[in-house]
Amino acid sequence: MSEHYPKIRIHARNGAVLLREGLSISFYMRHSHPDVVQGVMQSLETYLRAVGPKALGWYDDGEGTWRELDAAWWANTRRELLEKRWPMVTLRDALDGELRYGFDYRGKALDEPSAADEPGAVSAASFWLPTEVLEEHGPNHVRELALELAAPLPFCSGHAGLSFNGESDLPGVLRQIRERCFRYPGLDIPDLGLHSWKVGTRVRAPHWLTFLGQPVLGDVGGTEGLRSRLSCAETTVLEMEGERAVVSLGKWPEAGDTERGQVLPSYRELARVLEPWLYHEERGRNLDFTLEDMRRWERRFLD
Repeated sequence: MSEHYPKIRIHARNGAVLLREGLSISFYMRHSHPDVVQGVMQSLETYLRAVGPKALGWYDDGEGTWRELDAAWWANTRRELLEKRWPMVTLRDALDGELRYGFDYRGKALDEPSAADEPGAVSAASFWLPTEVLEEHGPNHVRELALELAAPLPFCSGHAGLSFNGESDLPGVLRQIRERCFRYPGLDIPDLGLHSWKVGTRVRAPHWLTFLGQPVLGDVGGTEGLRSRLSCAETTVLEMEGERAVVSLGKWPEAGDTERGQVLPSYRELARVLEPWLYHEERGRNLDFTLEDMRRWERRFLD
């Protein structure tokens, strides 16, 4: 375990990593895909410049097959983003690999009748990084990358920080998460597919970097109103263009450790401020992670 987070590696029998600690940077936009696609593509190019063009090697074709991301499939990915109204893009570093890098995007055509019954639907993007980036380049590098990714996106909310990165739909993976998540409250449990249908303009629990746009930022009194409610010495609030802000909870992302009394007081303070606007899931993930588990985990910074 490092000073700031545990080292987690859960392997399949063939040696592939099923679950690991990592970083995720995610944004939720209550806008139709055509209105955000240029910003999403700009953020993806920023990410590729940062991690290198070969960091992402495989594309999920949506039909159960992973395709190697050669020039033709990169062209197909960009065409899907530009031409489809409901694109679903999943890119990973390597099959049976280390789950180091990833890009996910779920676009929504919110102006179509089929979206009327989904008031929480958003267009959402997420980027993965390995914790090795923190160790090699330091937290300021990751913070600056997150801000650059956020800049062109009209997000209602977003976050960057530690997370359980893995294929949580595979049997047993959520069980492995459940065995660890209550001990390490600073590790998020990502599920962009679910959250892109449900989160709406609400905010998921505090992270190392918590991005706030409208309407929540306005509801808390803007950047100054938010800043006046937060007293922890390590917390900073940075105003961003377009009536947006980002709250930074310390120099490093922290996992915490409830068994050692590390309960992340700055995260708890922000959770109390944002409690009226926090998102709550409507069901458990499966038998390994029930609705009761979900409620307990969602309130980990409040109870």
